Amino acid sequence: MASNPNIRLHFIGFIFTLFALILIGRLFHIQILLGAKYMAEAEGQYENTGTRLYDRGTIYFKNKDNVLVSAATLKRGRSLVIDTTLLKDSDSAFRALSNLLPIDKETFFLRAGKKNDPHEEIMKNIDEKTAEKIEDLHIDGVTLPVSQWRYYPGKSLGSHALGFVGYNDEGFSGQYGLERYYESTLARDGGGLYKNFFTDIFSDIGSVISGEDVRKAGDIVLTIDTTVENAIEKELEGLEKDFNIKSGGVIVIRPDTGEIVGMGAVPDFDPNDYGAEKDISVFTNPLVSNLYEFGSIVKPLTLAAAIDAGAITEKDTYHDEGYVIIEDARINNFDKKGRGTVSMQEILNQSLNTGAVYVMQKLGRASFRDYMEGFGLGGTTNIDLPGETNGNIENLYTNHNVEFATASFGQGIAISPIGMTRALATLANGGMLVRPHLVAEFTYNGLPSRIVRTEEQGKVLKESTTERVATMLTEVVDTALLDGKVKLPHHSIAAKTGTAQIPNNEGGYYSDQFLHAFFGYFPAYDPEFLVFLYIVRPEGARYASETLTNPFMNITKFLINYYEIPPDR
Repeated sequence: MASNPNIRLHFIGFIFTLFALILIGRLFHIQILLGAKYMAEAEGQYENTGTRLYDRGTIYFKNKDNVLVSAATLKRGRSLVIDTTLLKDSDSAFRALSNLLPIDKETFFLRAGKKNDPHEEIMKNIDEKTAEKIEDLHIDGVTLPVSQWRYYPGKSLGSHALGFVGYNDEGFSGQYGLERYYESTLARDGGGLYKNFFTDIFSDIGSVISGEDVRKAGDIVLTIDTTVENAIEKELEGLEKDFNIKSGGVIVIRPDTGEIVGMGAVPDFDPNDYGAEKDISVFTNPLVSNLYEFGSIVKPLTLAAAIDAGAITEKDTYHDEGYVIIEDARINNFDKKGRGTVSMQEILNQSLNTGAVYVMQKLGRASFRDYMEGFGLGGTTNIDLPGETNGNIENLYTNHNVEFATASFGQGIAISPIGMTRALATLANGGMLVRPHLVAEFTYNGLPSRIVRTEEQGKVLKESTTERVATMLTEVVDTALLDGKVKLPHHSIAAKTGTAQIPNNEGGYYSDQFLHAFFGYFPAYDPEFLVFLYIVRPEGARYASETLTNPFMNITKFLINYYEIPPDR
């Protein structure tokens, strides 16, 4: 009986397929799973990782045209190393070297005095030209091996967002900011040994199946625009100079996506020379870690909540006597003057504390607390930065009416600047709580990038509510803010100022120390950007309208021109 040719063909095909699978499996094992081993062995450095150059992923800013600009990268140069077994005359060596380098004498002789030590590092980060001059001296026992180190081309630009790489017990790692938050992405295992993306996936397939995060070494591209960052930091420098502020910050955010386009704070630092800072508290990012009572910029949230719940309309009125008594506590307007019968609009135009209390009372304590929780004021935003602090709205869980009254105009509750920014962004984006973030994209060598998408965290307000509040806040700028002098003829701007007393350590407030805040978004009815500013203890000005109006308008005009935002009126 003749054999079936189809069976033979299928059998031969099976054999070839099996052989191909075995070959592919072997290649995968050698090239992928053992790729690092064989590459290192080929370089003669498999066991001696200490000779490898320092390596780390790059952080990029970008501009409006998506051109990447290095924010944190690597710089190559030389290190000065002495071999004490070959160093013949340490005195003459020091004299010769100190003519070219700012070497600390005590450190040099301490290390040069170590007998039989072939490797004592004296100095890092020596440029090539200086290294060549030292080599021309031909000093026995002095070598200048090539080294790499973390370098921040913009110096202090974006320093609080970036953080820096520093040394700890386990070696160099990110210590603050994005460097710390994305350590697992930016770090390179083994001081720069080859790390393959597929190794992570296929050698730990169980973690992928279980949904656990798989470490991927790569670079990160930020949402921060280097041109915007430079502009806002110049405004902060001006505020330092003009009002001698103790601290302050600016956030520029796209309210619909949560992308942070600019984030700056003062005092700042140069991450290239972080060791020169005497006060290490400057490294902490106050925009995510510090809590403040922001005052009257909370009033738009109070009115939005009441309008959203149907407790008031923007056309309602109330009688303002200039003060209100709550549980034996007297709450005044900023000037202690009454206005008689006024509309809800005047609560914002004239920043009336009594009006905010009236609106909160119409809404009711429980609903007011629910809305403040909905705005996320008692939690964190989950921004991609370390050290974020929960907002403090514990006063809204008491039975004291006065705590609710003061909270309605932003006193007695403490929020981080980024938490306040996220809450205010709900007024600009149709009522959605959106996660703020600084990374736009993760890039991997030779592999597809991963784009960071908008993360919605819950609906707080109806879109119709935010449209009504936008009209009210636009009226503030058009008629009330500096008597309407900063109104733009072709672009609508919605904004509000806030002047808050600063708490003392005795349960009260300083009578002469204030925090100024300002937020605004534009175009008012289809916002591209929201700008948030605050400064602490300014000198020579009582109200935020005096200190922050011009910086806000400068940033606003810059953004309109830079991004070519078309007129909306």
